Amino acid sequence: MSQAMLRQILDYSNRADPYPLYEELRRTPVFRDEDGPYVVSTYHEIQGLLHDPRISSDPRNLTLPSSDPLAQEDGGDSALPPVFLKLDPPDHDRLRRITNRPFGPPHSPHKIHDMRGELDGIVAGLIQGIVDTGSPERIDLVDQFSYPFPVTVICRLLGVPPEDETRFHGWADTIAAGLDPDPDADPTEKPKAADAQMELGMYLAGLIEERSKDPGEDMLSQLAAAGQDPDGGMSALEAISTAALLLIAGHETTVNLITNGMLTLLRHPDVLQRLREDPQLAVPIVEELLRYEPPVQLLPRRSTIDDIEVAGVNIPKGATVSLILASGNRDPKRFENPDRFDPDRGDIQHLGLGSGIHSCFGAPLARMEAQLALSELARRLENPRLLEDPPPYRQNAVLRGPRHLPIACDGIRP
Repeated sequence: MSQAMLRQILDYSNRADPYPLYEELRRTPVFRDEDGPYVVSTYHEIQGLLHDPRISSDPRNLTLPSSDPLAQEDGGDSALPPVFLKLDPPDHDRLRRITNRPFGPPHSPHKIHDMRGELDGIVAGLIQGIVDTGSPERIDLVDQFSYPFPVTVICRLLGVPPEDETRFHGWADTIAAGLDPDPDADPTEKPKAADAQMELGMYLAGLIEERSKDPGEDMLSQLAAAGQDPDGGMSALEAISTAALLLIAGHETTVNLITNGMLTLLRHPDVLQRLREDPQLAVPIVEELLRYEPPVQLLPRRSTIDDIEVAGVNIPKGATVSLILASGNRDPKRFENPDRFDPDRGDIQHLGLGSGIHSCFGAPLARMEAQLALSELARRLENPRLLEDPPPYRQNAVLRGPRHLPIACDGIRP
C-alpha cells in the first residue's frame, strides 16, 4: 500500500465510483507511505478515533513533516479565526455551545421542527420554478433544486434579508468553487474565492452589528448577543467566522445529500416507487443514504497529540491522520452486504454525519431537508429518469457529489 492509492482517490476519473478503491484500502486498516498521512479506513478504528481525545482537529498540532495530498481538499486558510470544526476542547466546546443555543436542544428544542412549514414552502416554490420553465424533458436537479434549497434555508435561519439572498447564493457558489480543487482550473479562481470570503465576512459583520442594536429571532441576532454569554462570550470575529461556517457547511453537505439521494433512487426505481407511495419511508432512506453515499467522504488533516496505537500500528505524536468515513460505511465487518442500498437495513449506525464531539452540528436540519426534498420529488415528478449516468461530478474528493444531475420526467404533479 502506498501514497499512490491516495492519489487515485483524488484522481477525478475515480470520482463517480471510489468504492473499489476504499475496498482495497480496508485490506490495510491503517497505512502510511514514507512521508504521507496515516490513513484509517475501517469502521471500528474510525469510530474509536472520532471519540479519542488524543486525536486533534486543530491543524496547529500537526508538528511532524508530512506530504499530504489531501491537504488541498481541506478548504485552505482564512483571515477569520478558526471555526470550531478546527478547534479542540475547551475552545471548541465553548463556541459550539454558544452557537447551538439558538439552533437546537436543549435551549431551542423546537427550532428545527418549527421550520417544517417554511421548508415545505421553499420546496414547493422550487418545484413550481421547474414547472414554470416548461422543460421537464431536461432538468438540472442541482442548479434548479438541490443547490438553491439549502442555501435559501440557511439564509432564513441566519436572518439574511430576502433581498440579499441572491448575493448570498453568489458568494456561496464562489467559495464552494474554492473548496473544489481542480488541477486544471483557472488559477484566478482561488483569489475569487478569497475575495468572496472577504466580502461575505464584511457583509456578515455589518448584519451582526445591526442585530446587536436591533435584535430579532434569527441566529445572527443570537450570535450578536453572544458577547454576554455565560460561557465566556464570542468575539465579533468569532461570530463572523461562525456565521460563515453555518452558511458554507450548512448547505454544501446538504446539496450533496439530496443530489446523491436522488441519483441513488433513480438507480433503484423500486425504492423510489415505495417512497412515492409512502413518504414516511424518507426517514430510513436518508439514513441509508448517509451510509451508502455520504456527502462528506473523508476527514483529512487530523493529528495526534500523543503517541497512539491503532490496529497494531503505532502513530507518533504530531502525525497527520486521515479518516475515510465512506470506506468505514462500507466495511463488511460492520455492515452486511455493505455495497447494497437497503433502506430496510436494521442496524445503521453510520459515520455519514461523523461522531463524537465533532459530529455534524446541523444534522437535524440536514436530515429534515433531505427527507422533505426526496419525498416531494418522488411524489411530484412523473416517470423521472437519468439522462447521464454517471453524471458529471465535482472535483472535490472530500465533499463528493454530482456537479450537475440532468434528469427528465413526463410531467410534474400538482
